[in-house]
Amino acid sequence: MVDVNPSSRVSIQAQDFNVSAEIAALRANDHRVGAVCCFVGTVRDRNGAATKGPVIQSMELEHYPGMTEKAIEAMIDEALRRFDIFAARVIHRVGLLQTTDQIVLVAVTSAHRGESFQACEFLMDYLKTQAPFWKKEQTASGSQWVDARVSDDVALARWGIAASNVG
Repeated sequence: MVDVNPSSRVSIQAQDFNVSAEIAALRANDHRVGAVCCFVGTVRDRNGAATKGPVIQSMELEHYPGMTEKAIEAMIDEALRRFDIFAARVIHRVGLLQTTDQIVLVAVTSAHRGESFQACEFLMDYLKTQAPFWKKEQTASGSQWVDARVSDDVALARWGIAASNVG
């Protein structure tokens, strides 16, 4: 278990990111890397199933600076303990985003694909339920804050972690 400089593991930013550049930086000159798993999340035009729910015009994300980065750093530390990975990088955007905009990047390196896939999925499940972000969707009928989803809590539970947002 080796990781890149912790200060470069997490970025919370308004600007878009370049997936190729981020992956290249994550695996730069590390000859042990045999696998890179990457997840890129984008803003959908609907919340929920593809044919249900109102059309989303935009999404606004807020966070608590300092707390958010610290929480994600802890997630990465946990992934490094659980899986045989070399490095991880998480970028999450904040501010006003339009549909199809990139919102999150999770990238993980390891010697073999299995560990990268698992660690990437673990980090994404953890991000969806535990990272302190607040999302507001704008639709034709107004704006509303997005509630936590039971399906996200279930995904986290398979890793042996209970969601802290369960009432």
